[in-house]
Amino acid sequence: MLNKVPEITFYFWIIKALCTTVGESAADYLNSTLGFGLGNTTTVMSVLLVASLVAQFRLRRYIPGVYWTTVVLISVVGTLITDNLTDGLNISLVVSTVAFAALLALTFVVWYRTERTLSIHSIVTRRRETFYWLAVLSTFALGTAAGDLLTDRLGLSLLTAVIIFAVALAVVYAAYRWIGLGPILSFWIAYVLTRPLGGSTGDYLSGATDEGGAGLGTLATSLLFLVAIVATVVYLTVAKKDRTELVHTGSTGATAGGLGDGDPAREAVG
Repeated sequence: MLNKVPEITFYFWIIKALCTTVGESAADYLNSTLGFGLGNTTTVMSVLLVASLVAQFRLRRYIPGVYWTTVVLISVVGTLITDNLTDGLNISLVVSTVAFAALLALTFVVWYRTERTLSIHSIVTRRRETFYWLAVLSTFALGTAAGDLLTDRLGLSLLTAVIIFAVALAVVYAAYRWIGLGPILSFWIAYVLTRPLGGSTGDYLSGATDEGGAGLGTLATSLLFLVAIVATVVYLTVAKKDRTELVHTGSTGATAGGLGDGDPAREAVG
């Protein structure tokens, strides 16, 4: 089947950042503003995520609308997982951060030992797709825990947190571009960092002005970013600028187009 995930382009990172912001603001809106409560919100969003993953796994190729719906829902559920551990079970953010980092590392180890590649440009079997989505969920939970830990420990203002995480992403890009940081490592570090960046952006935009926020509220922030996501996904669906040509051809995992699963040329951060 065709590669099940998008090519890593500028549009990928734009939508990823938008999704992480929605994950933070939507979770806060459902949990606090609407009064669903943490448990009910987690249950509802988890059911929606499972339904979206089922739809994603049933497809034979990358469909922008289904893929990015799954990412939005994972961003919400990843946030809620950390919130449940911190607020519901009183587990320290230090413990959560270490645990999710270990889970992510374990996912990569098993993924590589099983498939002999961590290429995100050859997600052409259900097993590889399972590893991919487990890694994505782990990055959202890790990004939430690590981001909250950093901002709480340092006592950062909402806007300062946004700036710090944006600078951190710029450093990763510079290290990839000019210092030779590996493309796979660069991608997943950036994937983790976009979560606290988006979360901090959501907190800043939705936060009250007397608390250092922009005062938009969680509903307005969620709707604003959802509209931006939908518009970008519709554009990509029509323009097909984030499609890959790799095709699975057999049990060996060979791909069309002359590029192997681990070809670094296709691992660019964007």
